[in-house]
Amino acid sequence: MKIVVAEKISRKGVDLLREEKSWKVVECEPARDKLIPELKDADALLIRSAVQCDAALLEHAPKLKVIGRAGIGVDNVDIEAATKKGVLVMNTPGGNSVSVAEHTLALMLSMARSVALANESMHAGRWEKKLFEGSELRGKTLGLLGLGRIGVEVVKRARAFELDIIGYDPYISPTLAEDLHVELVSLNDLFARSDYLSLHTPLTPETDKIIGRENLKKMKKSARIVNCARGELVDEQALAEAISNGQIAGAALDVFCAEPLKNSALTELKQVALTPHIAGSTAEAQEIVGYRIAEQVRDYLKSSVIQNAVNMPSLPAEEYRLLAPYLNLAERLGQLLAQIGTGAPSVFEIRYSGKLSKMNTSLLRNSALKGLLNQILDEKSNVVNSVSIAQARGIRIQESHAQRTASADTLRIAVKGNSQNQGAESSVEGAVLMGDEPRLLVLDNINVECPLSGNLIVMKNLDVPGVIGKTGTILGKRGINIASFSLGRERATKAKAAKGPVGAVCVVQVDGQTPAAVIKELTKIPANTFARAVELPS
Repeated sequence: MKIVVAEKISRKGVDLLREEKSWKVVECEPARDKLIPELKDADALLIRSAVQCDAALLEHAPKLKVIGRAGIGVDNVDIEAATKKGVLVMNTPGGNSVSVAEHTLALMLSMARSVALANESMHAGRWEKKLFEGSELRGKTLGLLGLGRIGVEVVKRARAFELDIIGYDPYISPTLAEDLHVELVSLNDLFARSDYLSLHTPLTPETDKIIGRENLKKMKKSARIVNCARGELVDEQALAEAISNGQIAGAALDVFCAEPLKNSALTELKQVALTPHIAGSTAEAQEIVGYRIAEQVRDYLKSSVIQNAVNMPSLPAEEYRLLAPYLNLAERLGQLLAQIGTGAPSVFEIRYSGKLSKMNTSLLRNSALKGLLNQILDEKSNVVNSVSIAQARGIRIQESHAQRTASADTLRIAVKGNSQNQGAESSVEGAVLMGDEPRLLVLDNINVECPLSGNLIVMKNLDVPGVIGKTGTILGKRGINIASFSLGRERATKAKAAKGPVGAVCVVQVDGQTPAAVIKELTKIPANTFARAVELPS
């Protein structure tokens, strides 16, 4: 395993990776001419913000499994390109939450007491005591646009300044807001009531330029804005105009639409405090995020534990431990279905029953798709890119959850063929038994229990005498030893019985591979309608 650390991160984080004796950890400069040669055989890449992980760079990393971003922003990573190539992208949200929250309060205090202007005046040799009369934070209303990790840390610190705190966040529960002693208000009320408005929301189509002309008109003339989140949340030209016109009192910004900041009207305004994107840049924060990303990458490469992924659902280690046997089951069911299916699938269906319906079903779906696609496509599929590969080939994905609370913990997947094979459907259902053993329970809606491992022969036939004996004879003559022999048949009804023998299935587990000649001979048994050799992991 080779890990490339392309930017400076915590030394403890690098040492953590080096503890894996079989791993090669390479510390490399972020320049492309230095980085590209190292990526040719790299399994993991650790970066901060300097390396641009675009599609062109990823083409030089054919073995790459994971990109670890020490920090929260992933603007420098082409997420779509990484997902298509099956590369997991992780970040470390929350690692610098305290640092950003403290910087937010520092900017508020700086504006309230004109710290930067007073400092500039003093350095110029002036004593302008009366000019810099300030105002207290106490009793003012702090409005928070977003109550995520950083917003919550701001709340904790703002309490010490006796601020009244209001907030807008459509994704926070009223109970949590109540626990934080934050009054949830509408977006319009947030703009209208805030003396200080601090932004802590992610960039989405709804929040892009949310601080624009229309919303600035709703604010008090004495209001000030703080942005330590994303530069794109603010229409910088509209903000500059609003401050120049006395529409609001001022602003303090740490992030900008284009960085570094150049040719901006904001730099001409004394009512605006500017810092160069340093809110999260403390020694403590960099140490935390550097160690965390190393830890996350290590856990993923060693144990497949996914934490803080931006292109996959994340799982805590304990939940992953519980889910792992079912991920194995899902992949094996997909592998089986691919090997007994006929033609290209157009629809992929998956149903979760029992406790599986309440677990992280996205990973189960992706694992089943991975097993299916790797059997029928040359393109390598994994739990990161399996959905995008399927969708790119026009395969519709349908999911359902069993509603019965007493359902067994089973997973059922089915594929339907395209018009060329008349929409034929194949389905399998399985469970995990004691010892975490994956077992097949149902094949094409017929009960048949057998192991999901090793070499199998799957047959479909009419339920008539002699099939078992003829099968055993053919395998015996070829020196193929039978490990287990599982049978099942359709439920017989009077209507079906009147039409003749019902359908049946047979799954034979054998020692070693089954030659194609043997499968051909099995298909010649008069009652047999289908025979296929299947290989699954032992």
